[in-house]
Amino acid sequence: MATVISRTAIAAQPRATQPTRPISDSDTALIARIARGDQAAMRALFARHQAPVYRWLRRIVHDEALAEDLLSEVFLDVWRHAASFAGRSTVSTWLLAIARHKALSSCRRRQDEQLDDELSESICDPADDPETVLNARDRGERLSQALRCLSQAHRAVIDLVYYHGKSVNEVAAVLGVPPGTVKTRMFHARRKLAASVNAGAALAS
Repeated sequence: MATVISRTAIAAQPRATQPTRPISDSDTALIARIARGDQAAMRALFARHQAPVYRWLRRIVHDEALAEDLLSEVFLDVWRHAASFAGRSTVSTWLLAIARHKALSSCRRRQDEQLDDELSESICDPADDPETVLNARDRGERLSQALRCLSQAHRAVIDLVYYHGKSVNEVAAVLGVPPGTVKTRMFHARRKLAASVNAGAALAS
């Protein structure tokens, strides 16, 4: 019977089943241990990366409960397929790529929801909620508003670069696009953000 690792099970595994090992190993070392069936390494990797992976999932699916379910699926895949990690990217980049694939697949299955429209090309209606912009109290609020007005493609690049600290090549690996495409999207996203934030500042002043 296949071993099933859920988010609860990872945290709850009895420590006596594995020899005591430090959890300061590199991500790559943890993956190698997981490939050998080391549950302590699985728990360590989960503890280290669950927060950024969950945040990335939630940004895509806009649903906390669904993001929780997908988080478990991501780490279940890691448990089952750790041996397939080829080391061509960092472990964190690999995890985000797995998470993105699962999130997009999940959204495509939810035909009764409008998430697929948001993921394809969500554009803010310029007439939508103007009072929110006019009443913006600080740059952080204006920036958050501007981010919501970006397309999914542009928002994903900004999220990965500025919130996950990924390089252009790492973003390309997560999104499955050429580095040149990442640079182009980042250029246009920055320009749109600057225009939106400045416009909000002018309206608030």
